Amino acid sequence: MPSVNHPYVLANAEGEALWFLGNLVTVKAAGAQTRGRLTVAEFLNPAGFAPPLHRHLEEDEMFYVLSGTARFLCDGQELAAAPGDFVLLPRGLPHTFVVGSGEPLRCLQITTPSGFEDFAAEAGAPAHERRLPDPAPLDPAALGHTAARHHIEILGPPPGTHPDA
Repeated sequence: MPSVNHPYVLANAEGEALWFLGNLVTVKAAGAQTRGRLTVAEFLNPAGFAPPLHRHLEEDEMFYVLSGTARFLCDGQELAAAPGDFVLLPRGLPHTFVVGSGEPLRCLQITTPSGFEDFAAEAGAPAHERRLPDPAPLDPAALGHTAARHHIEILGPPPGTHPDA
């Protein structure tokens, strides 16, 4: 991707592509392009996916839903989102989400300030194919250590799972 102060266009499948927690993440703008102000990434989450309960200590996290549905859980509130909806999850508040069972969730994730792209790159792997993979087993301890290095606290398992499962 270009560096700071250069306009650019990324086509639909362009950007740094990563497999992150079984999701395809395509970084569209990172700290290098925004002077550290924000990250924009397109996510493709499989139907039924849910990340662990967590909170960002430095970033506000926002989602703009392009297709599919999700139920966001943040600070005791449940927020249903469908195509065209925007969700704000302020820094410091515990949150997670559950993708609807009918289809994958495709959304833009925006974090401010930037840095989420570094967490996704360290916890994930380069994506050489742009299709959803079979979910890989998650190592909660490794994810927790990586998250902590990026000022994210893992607080519990994904919704609907048992911590010992």
